[in-house]
Amino acid sequence: MAARDEIVWRGGLVYFAIGLLAVALLIRILILQYVQRGKWADMSEKFVFKTAEMPANRGDILTSDERLLASSVPYYTIYMDTRSSGMSSATWSNGINGLSAGLAQLLGDRSASGWKSAISDARKRGDRYFLIQRKIDYETLKKLKELPIFREGQYKGGMVAQAENRRILPGGELASRTIGYLNLGIEGNEVGVEGAFDKDLAGKNGVSEKQRLTGGDWITVDGPNSVESKDGNDVVTTIDLDLQDVASTALLNQLRKNGADHGCAVLMEVSTGNIKAIANLGLQSDGDYHETYNYAIGESTEPGSTFKLPSLMAAIEDGVIDTSDLVDTGNGSVKFYDKIIKDTKEHGIITVKQVFEESSNVGTSKLIYEHYKDKPKDFVNRLYAMRLNKPLDLQIKGEGEPLIRYPGDKLWSGLSLPMMSHGYEVQLTPLQILTFYNGVANNGKMMRPLFVTAVMRNGSVIKSYEPEVIINSIASRSTIRKAKKMMEGVVERGTATNLRNPNYKIAGKTGTAQIARNKYGYKTGARVSYQASFVGYFPAENPLYSCIVVVNSPSNGVYFGNVVAGTVFKEISDKVYSTRFFRDYRPENKDDIKPSAPDAGNGYRADINEVLKNLDVRYRRTADDDWVATRENGDTVSMTGVKIQPGLVPDVRGMSLRDAVYLLENTGLRVKISGKGKVLRQSPEHGARYNEETVVSLEMNM
Repeated sequence: MAARDEIVWRGGLVYFAIGLLAVALLIRILILQYVQRGKWADMSEKFVFKTAEMPANRGDILTSDERLLASSVPYYTIYMDTRSSGMSSATWSNGINGLSAGLAQLLGDRSASGWKSAISDARKRGDRYFLIQRKIDYETLKKLKELPIFREGQYKGGMVAQAENRRILPGGELASRTIGYLNLGIEGNEVGVEGAFDKDLAGKNGVSEKQRLTGGDWITVDGPNSVESKDGNDVVTTIDLDLQDVASTALLNQLRKNGADHGCAVLMEVSTGNIKAIANLGLQSDGDYHETYNYAIGESTEPGSTFKLPSLMAAIEDGVIDTSDLVDTGNGSVKFYDKIIKDTKEHGIITVKQVFEESSNVGTSKLIYEHYKDKPKDFVNRLYAMRLNKPLDLQIKGEGEPLIRYPGDKLWSGLSLPMMSHGYEVQLTPLQILTFYNGVANNGKMMRPLFVTAVMRNGSVIKSYEPEVIINSIASRSTIRKAKKMMEGVVERGTATNLRNPNYKIAGKTGTAQIARNKYGYKTGARVSYQASFVGYFPAENPLYSCIVVVNSPSNGVYFGNVVAGTVFKEISDKVYSTRFFRDYRPENKDDIKPSAPDAGNGYRADINEVLKNLDVRYRRTADDDWVATRENGDTVSMTGVKIQPGLVPDVRGMSLRDAVYLLENTGLRVKISGKGKVLRQSPEHGARYNEETVVSLEMNM
């Protein structure tokens, strides 16, 4: 019996121990499942799975005919995980000297000893993301992967390459300030179209899930945390690249010729307010001119004589003067209180129309002072009614504030009326002045300047911006007709006869204003700085385009608006006349038009497929290659593969700039670009063998 009890007791003890172990295991499972779930999930992700941000491709900024103004191409930021768990001590000690020497040779930022010291210090600190360099192209990336330590891969060698996008401007500095940029951060700045339409362009980043394989390599897998990135939309601007080129070149040449400090030129479509060209150039430390500030939009200055048009229009609209009225300008000088206002020459007794044509400061100031000295509010109220005191509320940021003082304001004085009449004691930006003149050209209808007309996705418009009227009529039709006649007279008989030509008529106004230098006034010692301008429209009898040119501080002794600014205006208007006025693309009989497939170009097959599907265009694919060439056959697009062979230059003819640069750089080639549009020619030709030093030149054409 004792033996049986002993067996039962021992068996019970075993069962109790097993039960206790089972309870402990159950408790441990519950703790792992619910209490420590987050900790072990994080550790699992760190050592088995990890997630990485999948950057979205930023959308393109396009011209009015959908040519590239700004696009993105890939580049890489290189880090080093100096404490990578797969990196052995032998790998480190045997490779650090070779790695440092290679970095010094490839990147050149430090000497070999400098790189060794920096990386060694980072390893002592345990840096997991020690920055090697940003903006590395694909060819340099390949060479970095061949260096000691780095050649072991990310897990054993610690090299981390993060792909990003580099923004390029195929047109160089053309309209670059208006295209803009993003400079994010605590003191970040959002400029131009890039800043204003960032939400449309940016897209939405995704998340990729990666799994570590035996040996330390990581592969991308479809996991529950994976989220596809959504590429940004394209933004279509109003800019015409050909006209932009003309405006920028004409302005640059004149700035250089006259040794000016800076200047701007803006071309606007009369009926819509669309900005077809906008050039802003300033003298920089390298002795040349670059686009660093948007003077046309942001610089609010005293406009000078270009303000005489709203001044005289206000008096005509109020019925206190007419263009045929006479005014005695005397010997070209008049005194108001302690201020003497002068003309450049004597005019004697002339009509109001001649006052404007000859840009008489004396005549304008006498007319406005005589009729409004006892009721200055009437004059200013009329200017306010013309919307000259309000910002234009543009699509892009940075507009300068207009300033037109009101009687009773702190700085209002007895001199305010005569000074305001010819463009002093008021401040306006060049674009605000142009918008007013464009309103006159548009029979009184003032249009808001437009920089962007549409946002597109895969070739389809998802958002559009229509022309917008600010005021239906800035003045009566009678006043508008008289204003137009006065502006035509400036070119036919007045201060801008040098702009007269036999092909088409220009209407406009010259401006030559002294520039105030803050507390120093209009003179700094014996030096007086001037601002030369010309603003108007063409053809005068049926206005299609308006334009303003402003040149600030010409220093070669020539500063009159008709010569300095008017010359640029005429160069722009001549180009428009020769290329735009007589174009007519409408077919005689629309019934004769047969449907045909569009020119799909060559490039990345998935992108072309998506565009053709959205456009409901039939297509036939004869290959499964990632890169394809297309051909139109009636209403169908045929695709054939573009073969990518190691060591041979690929064929990128007919591709967009983005596709061509991406394909070539990821093949390990350097790229040089000339022209705009699609790739017309390439050198070396496709199929040629290349080496590490090969540069592929791309000639672009529409």
